[in-house]
Amino acid sequence: MNIHRGKYKCAECGKCYVSNFKLVVHRRIHSGEKPFECTVCNKRFRLQHVLARHSRIHTGEKPYTCHVCGKAFTYGESLKDHMRVHTQENQYTCTQCEKRFLCQNSLYEHMNVHRGKFKCTECGMYCATNFKLVVHKRIHSGEKPFECTVCSKRFTRQHHLVRHNRIHAYKCYECSMSFSQSGHLKDHMGIHTGEKHYKCHVCNKTFIRCQNLKSHMRVHMGKKHTEERQYTCTQCEKRFLRQELLSQHMNIHRGKYRCTECGKCCDSNFKLVVHRRIHSGEKPFECTVCSKRFTQSRLLVFHSRIHSGEKPYKCHVCNKAFPLSRKLKIHMRVHTREKPYKCSVCNKAFSVSGSLKRHMRVHTGERPYKCSVCNKSFTTSSHMQQHKRCLVQWSTD
Repeated sequence: MNIHRGKYKCAECGKCYVSNFKLVVHRRIHSGEKPFECTVCNKRFRLQHVLARHSRIHTGEKPYTCHVCGKAFTYGESLKDHMRVHTQENQYTCTQCEKRFLCQNSLYEHMNVHRGKFKCTECGMYCATNFKLVVHKRIHSGEKPFECTVCSKRFTRQHHLVRHNRIHAYKCYECSMSFSQSGHLKDHMGIHTGEKHYKCHVCNKTFIRCQNLKSHMRVHMGKKHTEERQYTCTQCEKRFLRQELLSQHMNIHRGKYRCTECGKCCDSNFKLVVHRRIHSGEKPFECTVCSKRFTQSRLLVFHSRIHSGEKPYKCHVCNKAFPLSRKLKIHMRVHTREKPYKCSVCNKAFSVSGSLKRHMRVHTGERPYKCSVCNKSFTTSSHMQQHKRCLVQWSTD
């Protein structure tokens, strides 16, 4: 009721406030005034405490720490949501389909599926407002009206474009690569300067990137496997490095929807239905071009890009496009020179796990590919195929 009876009234919209200070802050919505500016990226804010929260993106400050597993968070609400991983509080339940959620906002968003009055004619989904229906329809039409002025990448929603623009905020003056956070740019600059900021506390080896140090630490973890993996599942005795990984794993055992074939538990009936297709062989989603079938609709969407040629994931450095986000992620290592997969025998590093797997055969002597003609074995499929071509050529001469 303070909105109506406060003595400080906004001349623009008629809203009332109990203090002049609150009215001054409110008026900034109409005037567009944002007096608080970030000294790093020049973004401006209406309120000082919002600027303080934003600054943590640049400083990397994470003042909220979980007392169970030690994981740190930038915001208090993120910690609150995380704590439900340990307490298993899926306390918000949908009354329509019994699906459970960690936070109330997720439940509210989900309920729109059931109670929205605006129905999509393509998939039958309901939306709470006509605006949300218009945005949703872009999934089917492929419309992307919001374009980045730097790299021309397009988006279905404006806030996706705003989030994307952060990629261009921090630019390397050596190679023009852009980053969304100053810390990522700092790591990248090590490629050009040779500086290695990250040091292993066990053997004192130094690394350019934090991720490379994390990969290296597995060498030491492997030597003391039982000491490091101190969190043990009471159901199957599988061991984990961190408490949150164990908590996530436990959902397999305690979900209330159990598969009668293999005993695996799922936390929703929908997930159980999808899982059962592994045993039944059911593939309800069929490609209209080649008739290939899939267990999940998202797998059909990925497959359809083979026929349509759609490549929605574009490299902002060289403009090469990819049909899947994980392929773009692997490609980016060409530019960053990141090699997260390291051989534990000779320390040679690789950008993709498959390359490391093939390399390990040099040390193990494994030759899994055998010629069906002469039984000669090879470390890679390509070497075997080359060998077979030689045999065919020899037999025709």
